[in-house]
Amino acid sequence: MRPSPVFLGILALTVAGGVMAAFGYVDPYFVRDHDTLAVAGVVIFVAAGWVASLTLHEFGHAMVAYRGGDYSVAHKGYLNLDVRKYTDPVLSIVLPLIFLFIGGIPLPGGAVWINRGALRSRGTSSWVSLAGPLSNLAVGAALCLVVALVPMPNGLVIAMSFLALLQVVTFILNILPIPGLDGWGAIEPYLPPQARAFGAQVRPWAPIVLFALLWLFPPANAALWDGAGWIFDALGGYPGAPNGFLLFQFWKY
Repeated sequence: MRPSPVFLGILALTVAGGVMAAFGYVDPYFVRDHDTLAVAGVVIFVAAGWVASLTLHEFGHAMVAYRGGDYSVAHKGYLNLDVRKYTDPVLSIVLPLIFLFIGGIPLPGGAVWINRGALRSRGTSSWVSLAGPLSNLAVGAALCLVVALVPMPNGLVIAMSFLALLQVVTFILNILPIPGLDGWGAIEPYLPPQARAFGAQVRPWAPIVLFALLWLFPPANAALWDGAGWIFDALGGYPGAPNGFLLFQFWKY
């Protein structure tokens, strides 16, 4: 259960982005240009921080599974916080990051293979699925708390707050009861066999349909972000967090 050098490297890159964002100039009123150091810092901090949160998400699944009776996750290397164990480099990291850059929608990326038959109960199986999204919510809440309690430069505030908002969006997306997402995994143990069989059939396609809907149907996208904004506000999030879009997607503005 020792953190891997890969995870520590991702954290170091996130810290480096935060330092750049802190020392760069960001106009607090967003009426003038921001310097390159701040923009690069926000991009690096958010991108690397998102990969780190992906690692924690999958680690959460694996840890609860291990505690619940599936000891195979240890042999698979899932407890070492090595993102390479959870992912396909292209499908799990590159493509989600591209979607994040161009659309601001944090796609679920990694996956851990759990031996559900080894788990002690249906309740344990549900908690295994819920552990991932709840880790995103916990990371978002922690970032909001740090921003609220620790004085810091405007660029770092925006970077941390935007990453926190993305964590809330990731939580909402993953908690939806749609086959292939964690929300479905949480209720699946309690469903009749016919429903579970249907879920298995549509599992590869249902998330694709969801994200196509979010991409092509603006009201659905707006509902997602409105819900995320409500939770974010309840966590005490910084109101200027959406300005992170302006810096993270710098080529649009």
